Amino acid sequence: MHHRTVGELMTRPVVRVPRDMPFKEIVALLAENDVTAVPVVDASGRPVGVVSEADLLRKSAGQTDPSGRLPVPHLEAWERAKAQGARAEELMSAPAVCARPEWSVVEAARLMSARHIKRLPVVDETDKLLGIISRGDMLRIFLRHDEAIQEEIERDLLRRTLRLAPSAVTVDVREGEVTLDGSVGTRSLIPVLVRLCRGVDGVVSVTQHIAYETDDTGASDAAA
Repeated sequence: MHHRTVGELMTRPVVRVPRDMPFKEIVALLAENDVTAVPVVDASGRPVGVVSEADLLRKSAGQTDPSGRLPVPHLEAWERAKAQGARAEELMSAPAVCARPEWSVVEAARLMSARHIKRLPVVDETDKLLGIISRGDMLRIFLRHDEAIQEEIERDLLRRTLRLAPSAVTVDVREGEVTLDGSVGTRSLIPVLVRLCRGVDGVVSVTQHIAYETDDTGASDAAA
């Protein structure tokens, strides 16, 4: 079973900026390349931070309202420093939270969720920038065709991994939603099959209507 990796999904080449790039040049670069953030790299090409539209907008948010109707916002010291910053290294969010190209989508998504970030620079074993992966890049796995998902489940999971006969379980995939029907020898095999199907790239949900010959779980139907 093949899972697409960060290296396969990431965007490259990467728009990047040096530490000393001025504020207005960063704004222009984002607009020219239609991106919302860029890694900030040192002289060796290693990411030291990321500067995003949110980082840049702190400059406007930290200014006094010209009309005088809005109170001056209270800013933490680090927010004030960013609002007053003029170069990439003063504006960026640091340190850079990075991914490796061999990571799975699950690993990258969990890191993004834990750190509340929208993108990850991707670095090699020497920490040099290779690419960048965003939430949008990772969502591309759900563009996978239903036929490819069905073929992988039938060939790799049912036949090769679980060694089930072709007639044991049928697979129907529509818009990434998998439905399993059929019968297996033991009840304990059903959750294993469902879990494996959920791990296939592009699967949105799994519904099963699978009977079993032997209950080897020790659980009653009422408790199931």
